[in-house]
Amino acid sequence: MAPPPDIDFQYLAEHSSDVICRVDSTSAIRYASPSCLDVLGWTPEEMIGIRPEQLVLPEDLHIIAAATERTHLPGVRSAPSTVRARRKNGGVIWLEINAGIVRDPVTDRPVDVILSMRDITARKLLEENLASQALTDGLTGLANRRAFDQSLESEWKRTLREGSQTSLIILDIDHFKTLNDHSGHLFGDDCLRAVASAIKGAVHRAIDIVARYGGEEFAIILPCTGADGALVIAERVRAAIEDLQIPHGGNRQPGGFVTASIGVATALARHGGMVKMPESLLMAADSALYRAKQDGRNRVAANFLLTSQEMAS
Repeated sequence: MAPPPDIDFQYLAEHSSDVICRVDSTSAIRYASPSCLDVLGWTPEEMIGIRPEQLVLPEDLHIIAAATERTHLPGVRSAPSTVRARRKNGGVIWLEINAGIVRDPVTDRPVDVILSMRDITARKLLEENLASQALTDGLTGLANRRAFDQSLESEWKRTLREGSQTSLIILDIDHFKTLNDHSGHLFGDDCLRAVASAIKGAVHRAIDIVARYGGEEFAIILPCTGADGALVIAERVRAAIEDLQIPHGGNRQPGGFVTASIGVATALARHGGMVKMPESLLMAADSALYRAKQDGRNRVAANFLLTSQEMAS
């Protein structure tokens, strides 16, 4: 004769590394497996009477609410939910939660809910680390071109939606190929790292995005920044790079140090504007950069755009 279902359930639960809970019709836990002590820091006895959502961070409660609603829909198989939970000692972990309905064999009405909670903190940290690496330039630690493209697209849409303005700075280290040829690529890499640090130090707001645009080019996205403010920041960046006083015999600028030419473009969203793509902002900044080089390098030049706010819809 097969053992009663409850005996099967208890045997599996007590030998599982996942936390297994049985939740009654009042949404309170009436059984918790021994693994809750390792995963959450609570003993099974302490878990009795707790509502599962009490373990979840407030920011993730909407995930639990949506999952609960799906679980009770007839014929719908609930997908795992990933939330952050707080351990008894205050530490935060990531949990993957699966839920299943226990139904009355006679009436088919829901009786209890079985929750399976797995600690996936290590997996989430790995995913976040990989995601960060995918968007970070390995040499300078700045945002890479992929992160820059994503950020520019996002800021462009926000500018159109809010009818505001965004500025973009693109800078190029003057005669960098000559520096590499004369001083070697290792010195060139050190120069790029130093310039990246100087740019970060000159850009003070957390919302600004500093990226390595490619090779010896860097870019700075300045949300909610007009032309005057962007020019102030660009000049601060130019001076910070020059003040590094990195020797550059191939640079004809006075002093023979590493310098940078800088192009600035500002997009102002207004009805009736003709510019409709973020590439136009890039082209405007690049055009200004070319003009700065033509005018003698180690200087700042700027362009101004009127974008079409109607694209915000």
